[in-house]
Amino acid sequence: MERELTICPCCGKKGLEYRNRRHWVCPACGFDLYNNVAAASGIIFYIDDGSLIFARRAKEPKLGMLDLPGGFTDPDETMAQTCVRECFEETGISISPEKLEFVANFPNTYEYKGIQYKTCDFFFAYRLDTELFEQFKAQKEEVTEFVAVKVDSVEDVDKLPLAFVSARAALKAYVTKRDASRNA
Repeated sequence: MERELTICPCCGKKGLEYRNRRHWVCPACGFDLYNNVAAASGIIFYIDDGSLIFARRAKEPKLGMLDLPGGFTDPDETMAQTCVRECFEETGISISPEKLEFVANFPNTYEYKGIQYKTCDFFFAYRLDTELFEQFKAQKEEVTEFVAVKVDSVEDVDKLPLAFVSARAALKAYVTKRDASRNA
């Protein structure tokens, strides 16, 4: 469900107009408000045995479904900085931004409290030692648990109960790239 703004936050008059699916204009005072796309990042943690690490969501949207550690980018933050910060917040583990491998980026829709936010999600892969995975501590507000899942093919990705379409697309891109590099 999308909610409309109808009252101008600048002059307080009714009649705020919504244009082009992202822009509100007040005809009374000329106030402009843009609903721009938010940036977010996700980390595809992989272990040498082919397992990928997923977080089980502790809250809506998509409570209980699998997700990749990550989140929204803060102002003045790079995508790599977002990955490092979100990883630490959600897992308690510090990672090196230099070891992040860009995988892909995809658009997504993130619904929160009845409002749909359009995002552009950037995904990175990160090789993880098994010992480091064993040290993950779930941020209880965000994650109920971390699970390692063996993903051998794109078809395996389709079977996962993933929370977001952008994560599914990123995992397929990752598996495709991984398999191509193994066969090269």
